[in-house]
Amino acid sequence: MGFALSDIQITSTAFAAGEAIPTKHTGEGVDVSPALSWDQVPEGTKSFAVFCHDPDAPLITECGSYGFVHWVLYNIPADVRELKEGCSDYTKGKNNFGHEHYGGPMPPPGHGKHQYYFWILALDTETALPEGLALRDLLQELEPHTLGMNRLVGTYQRDAE
Repeated sequence: MGFALSDIQITSTAFAAGEAIPTKHTGEGVDVSPALSWDQVPEGTKSFAVFCHDPDAPLITECGSYGFVHWVLYNIPADVRELKEGCSDYTKGKNNFGHEHYGGPMPPPGHGKHQYYFWILALDTETALPEGLALRDLLQELEPHTLGMNRLVGTYQRDAE
């Protein structure tokens, strides 16, 4: 199928679609990942990957991608339907902070409201990818195996200092 939205649904108990992400889940708070859950999984799903990306961030990388990657998690088994708050299970990729863990929203002060896309990818294969992949490298591996994907979008902004 490749990268196209599907019927899979992703939600959070921390915030509703289009609503503000609580400070607890940001760089100004405890900086803990929000709980996520998903359903309406495509038939034939063998594993999942999750990532969080801020397309509004003023960053363009040397490879031409834009925005800021906050979280990359993969090798999630097919029977999993939720990630608990602060999840540290499964395989962690590298975010744009240069770390292999969740790093919550922290837009520049006064930069306005940013949108944070929490993506779920349903895959047609069990993955055993190594730890530490950057999002670009992960997506190159996963694109041919993506059965379905969707996102939950939350927002966050910091006041001017």
